[in-house]
Amino acid sequence: MSSDASLYGAWIDGHAATPDELIPRAFAGFAHFSAMQVRGRRVKGLDLHLARLREASMALFGRALPDEQVASRIAAAIAAGPEDLSLTATVFSRKGEFTADSMDAEPVVLVRTAAPSSGPKGPLRLAAVDYERPLAAIKHVGEVGKTHYLHQAIRQGFDDAAFRDRHGRLSEATVWNLAFWDGDAVIWPKAAMLTGTTMGIVQRQLERLGIPQRREEITLEKLQSLSGAAVMNSWTPGIAVTAIGSNVLPEARPFIALLHDAYEAEPARETS
Repeated sequence: MSSDASLYGAWIDGHAATPDELIPRAFAGFAHFSAMQVRGRRVKGLDLHLARLREASMALFGRALPDEQVASRIAAAIAAGPEDLSLTATVFSRKGEFTADSMDAEPVVLVRTAAPSSGPKGPLRLAAVDYERPLAAIKHVGEVGKTHYLHQAIRQGFDDAAFRDRHGRLSEATVWNLAFWDGDAVIWPKAAMLTGTTMGIVQRQLERLGIPQRREEITLEKLQSLSGAAVMNSWTPGIAVTAIGSNVLPEARPFIALLHDAYEAEPARETS
């Protein structure tokens, strides 16, 4: 596939975005989004992406566009590009931020496409950082903390960072959900965090496959009793984590294979 950047672009409400429309977005921080990988013009977990965008719009703007309308915006961008790509659907208000005018305003959808990605190969070593994302359940923009702590982790010799809340519980990583393995069951952190769409796909497919899973408070001390850990996001359903802070974890390849098998069991669907 060609890597020509002209194959990708940005659309607002279904039409190619103009510079005048994009300039106000350059530093805008009051918006939310969902990121996905498109393969063969199909998307896994489209229902989860649409639900995320709808619920976040209601939380931030007090209004939400119909799912069918958002799906049509996504479909138009997919149709205009290569069969395989990365896609981000961002919802914002033309009324801007730092103003009451954006309350109950009609949301607008900005769709951007770029080259497809499968994420790093791993395994990854994560620094443990005391940090709680504001509005953790919403995938919102303008989160300087994620990049800041990524940089700090790299300077300390790690690959990325995992977040620990005020109660000492691991919640998520910079741009990742965390998952753990005890040898029999998949364990999801019990803490305030974003429920990722890939996480949702894996959870429902694990349930279909009859694989035990549960939510549990995971502390750094608890890691010593676990058999593996992984991160996942829209790039990949599972990359092995072999350290969180000073705690070393086994690579747990069967666990990573299980996460990938669960994700592959999810059917990909056309957006139109």
